[in-house]
Amino acid sequence: MIRQAENRDLSRIAEILVFSKRVNFRRIFHNDQYSFGELQVLSVAEEYAADPQAMAQTWVYEEDFVKGLIRIQGREVKTLYTDPFFTGQGIGGKLLAFAVDRFDAGYLWALEKNEKALAFYGSHGFFPNGVWQYEEGTAERLLLLER
Repeated sequence: MIRQAENRDLSRIAEILVFSKRVNFRRIFHNDQYSFGELQVLSVAEEYAADPQAMAQTWVYEEDFVKGLIRIQGREVKTLYTDPFFTGQGIGGKLLAFAVDRFDAGYLWALEKNEKALAFYGSHGFFPNGVWQYEEGTAERLLLLER
């Protein structure tokens, strides 16, 4: 079910990233130019394909097809996304547990206003530790969560 990402997964990875970011972040950033102009499946797939390190750090949850992904760098969870159509089916929890069990993942950054993500991570033992920083180029705060 969880395996390392391969080039054949690029279109699904990009699709999940684009649509998850639109669904979860548009209400926070209010930037339609980015959400619908700059953030495109093809360009995200090309960026991922051009970054062998990103591919090497990415794992996918596959059940007939890719439904979610996680990128792990060292002990940090860099990204975790589930296709919005499959949210609530335990996929994110399985990916996070995989990161903890296999890589001893111990921290990640999450947007302060992303209440769903904070609740999800809290239910899996990741909590804000008081450290924060601004999301680059915005006034939105990222919180450091640790387990």
